[in-house]
Amino acid sequence: MNVPFVDLHTQYLSIKKEIDSAISSVIDQSAYIGGGGNHFVAEFENSFANYIGVDHCISCANGTDSLEILLKSFGIGVGDEVIVPALSWISTSEAVSNVGAVPIFADISPDKYTIDANRVLGKISSSTKAIIPVHLYGLPAEMDEILAVARKYRLIVIEDCAQAHGAEYRGKKVGSIGDAASFSFYPGKNLGAYGDAGCMMTNDKAIADRSRMIANHGQLQKHQHQMEGRNSRLDGLQAAVLGVKLKYLDMWNNLRRKNANLYRTYLKNDQLLLQNTPEYSKHVYHIFSVQTDRRDEVIDVLQMRQVRAAIHYPVALPFLDAYKHFGFYETDFPVAKKVASSTLSLPMFPELSEDAIKYVASLLT
Repeated sequence: MNVPFVDLHTQYLSIKKEIDSAISSVIDQSAYIGGGGNHFVAEFENSFANYIGVDHCISCANGTDSLEILLKSFGIGVGDEVIVPALSWISTSEAVSNVGAVPIFADISPDKYTIDANRVLGKISSSTKAIIPVHLYGLPAEMDEILAVARKYRLIVIEDCAQAHGAEYRGKKVGSIGDAASFSFYPGKNLGAYGDAGCMMTNDKAIADRSRMIANHGQLQKHQHQMEGRNSRLDGLQAAVLGVKLKYLDMWNNLRRKNANLYRTYLKNDQLLLQNTPEYSKHVYHIFSVQTDRRDEVIDVLQMRQVRAAIHYPVALPFLDAYKHFGFYETDFPVAKKVASSTLSLPMFPELSEDAIKYVASLLT
């Protein structure tokens, strides 16, 4: 059996008529560029804001931009520090550096893989301005604990929701819990565009207005530049695609949860550790990860039997060459080091069949 890691084409075929119609509408109206007047963009922003449960959704070109723009909107820059998890995609820490601030890494929970609030406490200094918790693999970070720390030390909380569209923490959707939130709509995400795309979410109108200005050359109205900004806009085609796919997000997430439960049923190997999901959290399984001390051997077996697995992420952020100048030791972030060196990601997408899951699990037993 050939089992792909993800299958975007099958998803497209399931909604082909709607997607093709949406794209044709954009072309018919030449509504290509985002910004004022593009109703495809405005409609998606409104729909996604309502879905998440926030007042403002500000679209932009990609998820990395959304993090950078939010940091700038909160006035974070040179001389400031922002605490980030030691395990994530580099965008989380890269955005901090790109606004002139310093990423301060905190280790992660050994069973959830999200940032450990107790480790955050030990990283706070007089220069700390914000925390960016990442809802890793689709599991919400422990937001109550993080917010308690943030409120005590008057820190901003920016949720990185790039892997967690529709995930819930204690009945609230991620993206509606902190001071602001960043989303990526990279094609492989639970809610993915057909190219790069992203957005920012907040209930703070001042932050929303400033973010929108920064993303559109520092203007809210054409030629009225109140600041120097950048060119980071969601285009009409991506907005139209996302508008169609948003209607199916909850159904797709439910199928992902069903598939995760099937994996848990069929995986009979006690040597495989799975990400722990508390009962108060609603995981959306962007990634279904397993942890094993025999990762290379397991991947070789899967590949030989036509199963496409992946590694997210093979090197913890503090140990990337990009951060070599910090001079970290492996003992500085032991949990992130362990998880990065021993986890692999199994095929996971809504259309994955039970037979395929049973086949993958049989290879790991």
